[in-house]
Amino acid sequence: MTPAALHVTRRPAEASDAPTVVFVHGSLDRGESFRRVVRRLPDFAAICYDRRGYQRSREAGTTGLSGHVDDLLGLAERARADSGGPVVAVGHSFGGDVVVAAALADPRAFGAVAAYEPPMPWLGFRRQPAPRGRTSGWLPLADDPGDEAEAFYSRMMGPTAWGRLNPDTQASRRADGPALVADLNSFRVDGPPFDVLALDVPAVFAMGGPESAPHHRRTVEWLAAHVHGASGCEITAARHGAHLSHPDHFAALAREVVLRATGAPTAPGDSGDEPDGEGEGD
Repeated sequence: MTPAALHVTRRPAEASDAPTVVFVHGSLDRGESFRRVVRRLPDFAAICYDRRGYQRSREAGTTGLSGHVDDLLGLAERARADSGGPVVAVGHSFGGDVVVAAALADPRAFGAVAAYEPPMPWLGFRRQPAPRGRTSGWLPLADDPGDEAEAFYSRMMGPTAWGRLNPDTQASRRADGPALVADLNSFRVDGPPFDVLALDVPAVFAMGGPESAPHHRRTVEWLAAHVHGASGCEITAARHGAHLSHPDHFAALAREVVLRATGAPTAPGDSGDEPDGEGEGD
């Protein structure tokens, strides 16, 4: 079951048997970042949450991949009890790893899953090469988790992005440092943390366009080609933060996952939201 301190936002659908989409955020992110995506899915029930250790779930403490899997499965169990419709999960970045690992742990939990640019460095596709003189291994993390959060944000968003954040936002990001370090350490283990080729749930693996990081694109291409029954898709104009910069397209990804679960296409909703931006967001 999910910890009592986990912050969860549930948006019900009008129909009692509507599909439920559970969104799982990536490292140094939060459930609120899916807000614009959820607006575009008015016919679905939606669940967004801050993973353990992040933002409004900091009181729940930090955990590794297995703890996040337990939390997601607990949310899926409750969603199945509350609704007569199918439950699917969509994960962004590290959230995609959580979704895949949860579907492997309990294939009955979800009708289908999607992962947008999930990092799986054990497949051989990594942002940075191994340290000089070594064929494997990792660069050391900062001694201060807050410093690691600042460095991670700068790597993902650009070298000048951190300076554009106001002091309160910087402090909030730094406070998420321990949860970020726990995410990163989930991959710094001997051997793969899970066998993605054993996935037996309909899956969609998605990536951004040519401006997305090469290791993310190569990972998704490999997954779509090698995971049995999986499909791949590309949000051509997007980079890693597609849920922020291209919510229409990310909502379409959620609809594709529901289609994989039910076989029945759904109609796009009109959010009345502002036009999509081109930035990555924060």
